[in-house]
Amino acid sequence: MSNYSRLGYCVKREIVNFSQKICKGMKKPEFKLIVNMLYGISESGSCHLSKISRALKEDIKIKKTIERLSRGLNDFSEANELLDNYADIVKEYVDDKTIFTIDNSDITKPYSNALEGLEFVRDGSTGEIEKGYWTLEIAALTGKCKAPVSVYDRVYSVAEDGFVSATEENLNGLRYLSERFGKDGVRALDRGFDGLKYYEYFLKEKENFIIRATKNRDVRYKGETLNILEVANQFKGKFKLMFQSKKGKTIDCKTTIIPVSLPKHPKKELNLVVVYGFGEDPMMLLTNLRSDDKRLANTVAKVYLMRWRIEEHFRFKKQQYHLEDFRVRSLNSIRTLHRIVAILSGFVSILSEKRDESVFVMELIEVSKRIYKPKKDKAITKFMNYAIADGIFAVLKKSFAGISHFIRPIPAPHFAQLCFSD
Repeated sequence: MSNYSRLGYCVKREIVNFSQKICKGMKKPEFKLIVNMLYGISESGSCHLSKISRALKEDIKIKKTIERLSRGLNDFSEANELLDNYADIVKEYVDDKTIFTIDNSDITKPYSNALEGLEFVRDGSTGEIEKGYWTLEIAALTGKCKAPVSVYDRVYSVAEDGFVSATEENLNGLRYLSERFGKDGVRALDRGFDGLKYYEYFLKEKENFIIRATKNRDVRYKGETLNILEVANQFKGKFKLMFQSKKGKTIDCKTTIIPVSLPKHPKKELNLVVVYGFGEDPMMLLTNLRSDDKRLANTVAKVYLMRWRIEEHFRFKKQQYHLEDFRVRSLNSIRTLHRIVAILSGFVSILSEKRDESVFVMELIEVSKRIYKPKKDKAITKFMNYAIADGIFAVLKKSFAGISHFIRPIPAPHFAQLCFSD
């Protein structure tokens, strides 16, 4: 039987200690906002300020708490410092073999009219055109459990002042990734990034990449400029690859690797990895990874196929914390809230990475009362963020107090320091 009082104390301690690190150098009001938001979203499982306020269980009117949180999100001006401090924590889980998955998504608000910068976007879930915002997210897959840890996020609108293009937003994210984490690792990108500007960026910066090519891409092969699908159809697959989908289905694939280049950069050698077995047309991956090892084709295919985990990351944020159901209006509030949720999901992923070592994390998973428990040999590949988040939710729901008593008053002039101890 779990001791909910002890687990509740441990969860609050973890949230406050984590907040201390990501709010390094910030003043007390900003720190308090981040702690309250992380705790409130975890306890309520929602981005509604009213539900977050109730979760805080403060001895003041709910309306006053909502107004304070709303002002804090709207006036928050240290989002870059927050992201930089968070990136310093994530660095511990990043090395030269890390896979960085980059993808665009959307936040739809079909029934809203008064939100700042609201524009039409394509809903990735339904394919319909709805009102909302575009998002860019970069996640690093941890070395042990391959849990996606967000390292960069950005909410943007084509209607806002200063907007240049979606391509420029994506390039800014890639530049930030290089500045904070260096050029090591592999960038795995979907067909939306099959553009000349992205290839030129990676070739110039000498960063390893894998990009899924579209059917209309032209390449140079044996001195001729040919359509990439025409080149891929000349081969039948040389290496066998067994792939298990996220639904548990085993797919027999074959791969082959073909030396090619881009028509505008014929001297820059690339490899075209073709994967047969996922449909009528083969999956075509362009990469600058090179090796004499014959297994390179299978390795590139496996690395790219891991990028589905960023889709799990998107789904986790939207389902677990109801991200699209926010009720703030200003674009700065939306960006601040989105960043806090991204950091919270990263916090859960970091806990997931420790699940085989930490008794505390094991107890959270036990408290979540999962119906199906992963076998030991499959535990590493199981996406356990839902179980850990549900465990945190179950523990905090039984707490009679919020988190304010964990934040001791900080005497002036040391507002940026946290006087907290076990």
